[in-house]
Amino acid sequence: MQGLHLTADCHHCRCDAALLVDAKAVLQLCVDTVEVAGLQAVNQLVHEFPAISGVKSGVTATVLLAESHLCIHTWPELQAVTLDVYVCNFGGDHSAKAHRLMDALLAVFKPESADRHELHRGTLNKH
Repeated sequence: MQGLHLTADCHHCRCDAALLVDAKAVLQLCVDTVEVAGLQAVNQLVHEFPAISGVKSGVTATVLLAESHLCIHTWPELQAVTLDVYVCNFGGDHSAKAHRLMDALLAVFKPESADRHELHRGTLNKH
């Protein structure tokens, strides 16, 4: 097992406001960016949290990939988003695709700042 896990905690996102509260819009963004990055979606799940005092709450979206997963969590009240991209590199190195996916998502959410992390998981050729 060997893979790449990318995360980004995005602060003060300047994206279209719908991307922080609309489950359908967030899921469509996930599916579209996964495809453009060259990864293969195999399933998806999205949850729109209930409004509080009439104010829309956030969204969690997950796309299962043949290569692993993409998760997005939004906090509209903070204009914040967390992004989680993990690819296993079994059968080929998908690292460049993971970086393309993360970069595309950051370009859409337009955070004023993002705390990005990269974790190399597992080791090559260990059985």
